Amino acid sequence: MAAKLIDGKKAAENIKKELKKRIAKLGFKPGLAVVLVGDNPASEVYVKNKGIASKDLGFHFELHRLPEDIDEIALLNLIDKLNQDKKIHGMLVQLPLPKQINESLIIDAVRPDKDADGFNPINMGNLLIGDNKVIPATPKGIIRLIESTGIKISGKHAVVVGRSNIVGKPVSILLQQKNATVTMCHSKTEPLEDHTKQADILVVAAGKPRLITKDMVKKGAVIIDVGINKVMGKLIGDVDFDDVRKVAGFITPVPGGVGPMTIIMLLENVLQCIWLQGKIKTV
Repeated sequence: MAAKLIDGKKAAENIKKELKKRIAKLGFKPGLAVVLVGDNPASEVYVKNKGIASKDLGFHFELHRLPEDIDEIALLNLIDKLNQDKKIHGMLVQLPLPKQINESLIIDAVRPDKDADGFNPINMGNLLIGDNKVIPATPKGIIRLIESTGIKISGKHAVVVGRSNIVGKPVSILLQQKNATVTMCHSKTEPLEDHTKQADILVVAAGKPRLITKDMVKKGAVIIDVGINKVMGKLIGDVDFDDVRKVAGFITPVPGGVGPMTIIMLLENVLQCIWLQGKIKTV
């Protein structure tokens, strides 16, 4: 029997309805600013989708476009301006950045209570000690998708493939917070299948198309595919979907799985930022 689809679009729509109710009670428009440096095609798509979703929810949305050859000082000056702008409650600098820009320096410059991405080291540090303030959007969405299956995370063996600061590391911490036993795998893990075959929950964020095949998956496992790879004009994940679906219990499609949840979690994070700024009493 084929795995059940974990529908990210449907899950995101349900959360969007709840967010609209919360926003209606604010009495003001939540403000989100996105800084886009250069003209990376993938970044253009991500930013466009964030803008559409923001406006749909009634946000005040600002897109700040900067040239590819901008220097760090000019970028830092813009971030400082947005940090102080009272109309802006959450902000993010779209990654990746051009090679002349120090990514860590830019992430550090975003005020922790305006950090909609949750990448600032203070927010990451709080996540590590279990004092969650702003959780990175993709990992936050992944946990919601797993929970939407009705499977209890507590006591399960979760395997995370990929150790990025954006997905792999934070999602492994969130899974531990939910009382899963977590194994972290990466490009040096050998043999990878020895670990993935043990996973009750398998999160794959490696950036390698069709890396995971059905012989690497435990029967009935929950599969979360974070990968977005363009192969012969088609978007595919890090999991060989048609193959793995034959043995998994639940699986996210690509596209239509993690992506829609990431955007709605980002917008939910803006409300979290408003709370951190003391402008609302509860979240």
